[in-house]
This record gives sequence, structure tokens and C-alpha cells, in this order.
Amino acid sequence: MTAGASAEHAAERRALTSRAGIVAAGTLVSRILGLGREVVLAGLFSRAETDAFTVAFTIPNTLRQLLAEGAVNTAVLPVLAKTREEEGEAAARRFFEAARGLSLIVLSAVSILGVVCAPFLVELFAKGADAVPGQHERTVLLTRWVFPYIFFMGTAALGAAALNSAKRFAVTAFAPALLNVSCIAFALALPSLLAARGEEPVLAMAFGALAGGALQVGAQWPSLIRIGYFTRPRLDLAHPRVKEALRRMGPTLLGLGIYFIDVLLARRFLSELGLGPQTYFAFALRLCDFPQGIFVMAIQTAALPSLALLAAKNDKEGLESTYAFGVRLTLFVAIGATVLFVTLAGPIVALVFQRGQFDAHASQQTARALVAQGLGIWMVAIVRQLVAVFFACGDTRTPVVVSFVDFCAFVLFAQVLRGPLGHVGIGLAVTGSSAVQMLLLWWRLGSHLDSLRLAEIARSAGKTLCAALAAALVAVPVARLIGAAETRGGRIFAGGASTATERFLAGASSAAAFVVVFFGVAHLLRSEELSTVLAAARRRRDRRSHSS
Repeated sequence: MTAGASAEHAAERRALTSRAGIVAAGTLVSRILGLGREVVLAGLFSRAETDAFTVAFTIPNTLRQLLAEGAVNTAVLPVLAKTREEEGEAAARRFFEAARGLSLIVLSAVSILGVVCAPFLVELFAKGADAVPGQHERTVLLTRWVFPYIFFMGTAALGAAALNSAKRFAVTAFAPALLNVSCIAFALALPSLLAARGEEPVLAMAFGALAGGALQVGAQWPSLIRIGYFTRPRLDLAHPRVKEALRRMGPTLLGLGIYFIDVLLARRFLSELGLGPQTYFAFALRLCDFPQGIFVMAIQTAALPSLALLAAKNDKEGLESTYAFGVRLTLFVAIGATVLFVTLAGPIVALVFQRGQFDAHASQQTARALVAQGLGIWMVAIVRQLVAVFFACGDTRTPVVVSFVDFCAFVLFAQVLRGPLGHVGIGLAVTGSSAVQMLLLWWRLGSHLDSLRLAEIARSAGKTLCAALAAALVAVPVARLIGAAETRGGRIFAGGASTATERFLAGASSAAAFVVVFFGVAHLLRSEELSTVLAAARRRRDRRSHSS
């Protein structure tokens, strides 16, 4: 490798870190507000209402990942980057117009079908709801109202592809926060008005989701205008780049369809466990999504355009370097988050959720779900980075095959574990299937890369794990000391503390201790990833100071 190529790759890694920082900052705001949305949902509504909304929102949200983010990230964005590289900006814009036209028709049709077929969808996702009087009808009503959310999110996903391919990440990072702002505002303002009219109060959450989706689309318009992509959509199925995107999209949609069935079965299994498990599982998943959404997805989002460009140039050395850097950086966050959530699940859940209608029992059950799902955070993080490499290389077949094996593993684990462990068994089944998916993807990645750089990744992960374990050794005694009275009699310290002040002190103090020790030990071990993050923060601070 020449010195010039090495310098170019190093510059790309620095740019990736900077872009990931922008995405992470925006996602941090969104995730904090998303957590606030769940806190409001937990505190204001009963378990029957939260279970119903969780199922109703899951259906279009899963299809969103199938038709929006999934199709866009695997097909539209790489083809857009390739078109710009090979044919220029004007050709890329024409392809985007054709993709937008097709997208609007598909999203409109899916939205209408979802509203019409809501009873059938609820029967698929939550068969167990029939056992609770009125629960099936409540879930169908919410599904019909919230389903058109997919139209707005699919439209926003395509706009995000244009902006991200142009290396403009700020709007796409911060716009999702509008969904959570809208849901919180509607949940606080509308329930009493709806109840006075004889309507379901939890409909406020559905109205908030629709308004938030529309706001996200509108927030992109100024930036799309600036880069010249706010143009009239057109339907052109004969466009060669549209055909290429559809070819890439076919296997990917099959793989994501397997994921859709995976989610469907998980929700169906949970619905058969009575009231509560849907909520416990979903709230634990929300906490796990917090580090994944802020950092892991940020790195994947920032890396995909770079990986796609390197693959288009056939720069194998750059592709290997960027892939390994992304995995190392994501594991720095994911391993720390895994150890944090597994060792401090009780105090964290009690701190975040236990108030109002979300009592100590609900907090304990959610903490158990968090341990089960938290074990898989680092595996999911690796999967996201590996899948991005396959997509960038135009290989959509391998992730599909692996997704099918992952699905079979989940069904097997779930059938074995849900009987003795209930909703915790479903969480462990998700974690176990993620392990299978990770190992298979890494095994197959060798067909695209000459070197997987596993020794480099293992050294980095080892340092991170040492820092995380040291942090846990300090943080767990802090939680037990503050909540000592709640560990007697074999009770789980998950929301058992008698007052809100005790819960706050136990959760906040132990989490703060973990973070301080984790970063301190990582610094002593000379973690390159910590140095990279700090260097990116310093560069951003310097740019702000110069601009001011």
C-alpha cells in the first residue's frame, strides 16, 4: 500500500469518526426523548393499554425496517453512490427521482392495505390478546390509526439516503427526535380529552406518531432543496439504475421478510403469556436500543457511504481498514453497554420507569428482560457492521441466507425457553440467535475481504472488556450499598427501593460510577478507540471555536 493510499484511508477513518459523531449526537437527543416517550407511556397508561400500543406500533415499525431503512440502505444508497461516482451528479439525481416515484406508490399501497387488514395483522402478531376482554379490539383500533406512519417514515428514509450519500448527516440524525417530541406532547395533552369523548385515551400515542412522522419528512425539505434533490418524483421502472436497485433489493427484502416473521413470532409468543410481557420485553428492548441507536447505528450510518464508495473503487485495503475500524469502534461502546445493563439492570430500570402505573413488580420483570436482551448487545453491534460490508459489496444474498438460519435458531431457542422462563426466555432466544447470525456472517465475510483483521479487533475488544469488568466491580457494590435494604430475602433489586429518591440515588450513582471507571481504565489501558473519540470531540470543539 502506498503512502498516499495509507494517508487517504486514515483521512477517511477520521471523517467517518466525525460523521459518526454528528449522527450520534442527533441520535442521542432522539433516544433520550424516545426514552421519555416510554416513561410517559409507562406512567400514564395501564399494562393493557401499553401492551396494545406496543403491538400496534410494532407492526408498521417492523414494516418500516423492511420497506424503508432496509431497502434504502441495502439498495438505494449504494446504487446512488455508485451512480454519482460513475456518471455524475445529474444522473444520480435522475435515479433518485425515479426511486422516489416508485417509493411513493409502494408506500401508499402498503399503508392502505395495513389499515384494511388490521384485524388480520393483530391476529397474527397477538393471538393471545383474544383472552383478555376488549384487548383485541383496542389493538386493532390502534393499529389502524398508527399504520400510515409507515408512509411518512418510508419517505423520510429515502430522503435520508440522498442526504447521507451527499455526506450531510445532521438533519437525518436530528429529525427522528421529532417523532418522540410529538408522541410526548400528544400523550400529555390528549388522553383526558379523548376519555371525555368516550374514546380510548391511548389513541393519543397513535396521533402523536402520525404527526411525528409528518414532521420528520418536512424537516428534510430545506436540506434536500440545498443539494438539489427536492425535485418532482417520476415513475420510470425502465431506468437501468432502478432495475439495479430492485435486483439488489429482492434478496434483501426476502431476508428482512424473515426478520418480520421473527418479530411476528416473538410478539405472538409474548401475547400468549398474559398482560405485561409485551411491555416488559419492549421497554427492555428500548433500553438496549439506546446505546445501539446512539453509537452502533451512528457508526453504521456513517460507514456505509464510505464502504460503498471503497467497494465501487475496488479498494480492498481501504475496505478492510474501514470495516475493522468500524467494528473496533462499535465494540468499544457495545461491550461497555452489555456489561452495564447485565450487572445493573435492576437499578437502571427502577430509575427510568418505576413511577405512576409502572409498579415494583413491572420494574422487576423488565429488569429480568433487560438482562436477557442485554447479553446480546455486543453481538447485534457486530452484526450491523458486518452486514454493512456485504451491502456495500453488493452481496445481498449472504445476509438473506444467514437471516434464515438466525430465524430457525430463534424459533428453536424460543420453543425451548419460553415455557420455563416466560418473556425472559424470549429475550434469551433473541440473544442466542444473534450469536448464530454473528458467527455465520463473520465466517462468510472472508469471501469479500482478504483479511478479517481479527487479531486487531480482538486486542481492542480485550482492552474494552477489561475496562467494563473493572467498572462493574465498582458500580455493583455502589448499587447494593445504597439499596442494601432491598437485597434482603432474595428479592431482585429492581424497583424494590421504597422511595423515588432511593431509586434515583441507586440507579444514577451506580451508572455514573460505571461510566467514570470504564473511561478511566480504558485511558490507562491506552485504548485507541477512546483516543479516537476524544480526538474527534476536540476537532469538533476547535472548529466551533474558530467559527465563532
